[in-house]
Amino acid sequence: MLMIAVLLAAGCGSRNGKETGDGVSGDPITATGSDENLRTVSFLPYWVTTVQFAGYYVAAEKGFYARHRIHLNILPYRSTVTPDSLLRQGKADFAALWLVNAIRMKASGTDLVNIAQLSSRSSLMLITKKKSGIAEPEQMNGKRAGIWSGFEMQPRAFFKKYHLDVEIVPIGSTNTLFLLDGVEITNANWFDEYHSIINAGYNPDELNTFFFADYGLNFLEDGIYCMNGLLQKDPGLCRDFVEATLEGWEYAFSHPEETLEIVKRYAIAARQPVNRSHQQWMLDRYRDLYLPKGKTKPATGLAQQDYDFACNVLKESEQISSMPAFADFWKPVIHP
Repeated sequence: MLMIAVLLAAGCGSRNGKETGDGVSGDPITATGSDENLRTVSFLPYWVTTVQFAGYYVAAEKGFYARHRIHLNILPYRSTVTPDSLLRQGKADFAALWLVNAIRMKASGTDLVNIAQLSSRSSLMLITKKKSGIAEPEQMNGKRAGIWSGFEMQPRAFFKKYHLDVEIVPIGSTNTLFLLDGVEITNANWFDEYHSIINAGYNPDELNTFFFADYGLNFLEDGIYCMNGLLQKDPGLCRDFVEATLEGWEYAFSHPEETLEIVKRYAIAARQPVNRSHQQWMLDRYRDLYLPKGKTKPATGLAQQDYDFACNVLKESEQISSMPAFADFWKPVIHP
């Protein structure tokens, strides 16, 4: 059985991928069991405790990591300590990151590698209200858009592609400005904020959605990363971590009610608010994102065209000065 310490975090901030404090403080939750012969590793999610990390929580709860001889510490999300600092300092062995954030870290000198790319489609979108009259990209010109601080890359690329002059208004993790008509446009994840806006009283037929992936701006999201040094030193550990995580996701999708209960317990322990109906929506959308076209297991591959596309957008927007070589970035531990 697995002995797992989940380090708690009470605070949450904007979706900017940064953390506060050392990123590893908190009160542990321990599941009893023997940890003899287990290898202790730490995992860093990029956001607070929700179903979007269900595979990791389920794999811990069901003993999948233990079966692969792993004792896992899940580190808390905090809002102002960067993931690259925790990886470089060895405080995090593995991290979930979005592709563009990881490329930017790699280009700035953090020698991390992608060992499994779980998502193959961006869940990000822009939303407008139909009453605003914004039904096409061209109609966004001269409008105001609420965009998460640190996540401006896709929206800026979208506005540039359609030659739009849009005022970007930095926002945190709420939809308040959009709901109160403070901005005409807002960004959202399909699995999260879109549903929150519906729960706030809007019907889907009152909204227009603009999925970036449908406009040629498919920035991939959830990948599993570690430092290249760890991969070189212990490739078996990296493979075992990915395999146990995939088992966790497969179980989560096939046992939704149990998964929601597991995530609920973890969220409450982390002092995070949790809404079961919203978590159910998130799990259903993650199934759509991770298991497209009837697949039964999440994919793990990263296509070079997706990588090159993200690199080119980052370079054109002067967020990186040079593109890291694909072969230095993509180091899969599981092959089809």
